[in-house]
Amino acid sequence: MRSILRRSAGQPGQSHDDAGASLTRGPARVGRRTKDLTKRLAPGDVAVIDHVDIDRVAAEALVAAQPAAVLNAARSTSGRYPNAGPRILLDAGIVLVDDLGAGVMAVSDGAVVAIDGGRVTVDGETVAEGARQTESTVEANLAAAREGLSTEIERFAENTMSYLRRERELLLDGVGVPDVRTEFEGRHVLIVVRGYHYREDLAMLRPYIKENRPVLVGVDGGADAILDAGLRLDMIVGDMDSVSDKALASGAEVVVHAYRDGNAPGLERVRALGVDPVVFPATGTSEDIAMLLADDKGAELIVAVGTHATLVEFLDKGRAGMASTFLTRLRVGGKLVDAKGVSRLYRTRISNLQLTLLSLAGLAAVVAAMWSTSVGRTLFGITGARLDDLVSWMGSLFGG
Repeated sequence: MRSILRRSAGQPGQSHDDAGASLTRGPARVGRRTKDLTKRLAPGDVAVIDHVDIDRVAAEALVAAQPAAVLNAARSTSGRYPNAGPRILLDAGIVLVDDLGAGVMAVSDGAVVAIDGGRVTVDGETVAEGARQTESTVEANLAAAREGLSTEIERFAENTMSYLRRERELLLDGVGVPDVRTEFEGRHVLIVVRGYHYREDLAMLRPYIKENRPVLVGVDGGADAILDAGLRLDMIVGDMDSVSDKALASGAEVVVHAYRDGNAPGLERVRALGVDPVVFPATGTSEDIAMLLADDKGAELIVAVGTHATLVEFLDKGRAGMASTFLTRLRVGGKLVDAKGVSRLYRTRISNLQLTLLSLAGLAAVVAAMWSTSVGRTLFGITGARLDDLVSWMGSLFGG
């Protein structure tokens, strides 16, 4: 195991051993939290993760970082539900080796690893062996996982009743909703969650935001999405595990999502930044309590971007069921407009060339209309004479 702790020489990418077999090499970047690891991945790196059921958001973040390979200590598809992550990685041409075991997490960060099939080596020494995923293996795993959805539906029914018993006073009467300084009464509220296609949807809503000036609420990392879009952030809601210090210090009001017993893991971090937060103890997800808060404080309309509504989306978040989301949406009722996917509803088909030609055609029409009148012809004549004078003056200037 000494070689695991040493950094090897070599260049990332594809190479060949003496036998001519294709290998994938690259410096290892090790992290147990995929969303944190992607922030320091560079193209050609090898991501070493421990992520059961790689979800769509994590896979898209990995693809954006352009690693040469992903080594997963866990099973990328456990069979609990048909997650989309493995297929997204393969479609992007990224090598995926699965179920390598905890030993692969001991690889030194920065050590150059070589991947040959399902075997992972450092300095020629095998450190882990797993299953290299292909199109056929991913499809077989997904087919098996689809059969497990019935179990998740049963859990959903059980969790719905359990959640209703625990939170009926909050859901029905708003008991436990804290006071906040942000003014919601009679206003539109835009809640942004870092879910599927949130960037595209947020960009598509710019005209709506400019016209209606809604209260902008970011749920954890959704706060950074709002700031990255160049928009003003009014409130941050969440357990503060994926929001940046920059967002927390932006001046937006911070509502820390706590457990029912009052324990709030993110509270200490927020206070360490000199921010005095509001604590909201409740079960369920942070996006749920953001909706409940907006509704209880009198919001006229709640627009949601990137939120989770389907069974697969909720399971991507690692929850056993989506009872809180289901009941929250029933509670909010007609105020809620789900804008997730709005960017895919309509995409412009007009190219820049077409816009240029259209502008030229419009200009030609204006010129023709003016030429058809005596006033227009007179104006063109005066303009032409002025241009002749200008040309003559410049000629005399340079000639002299």
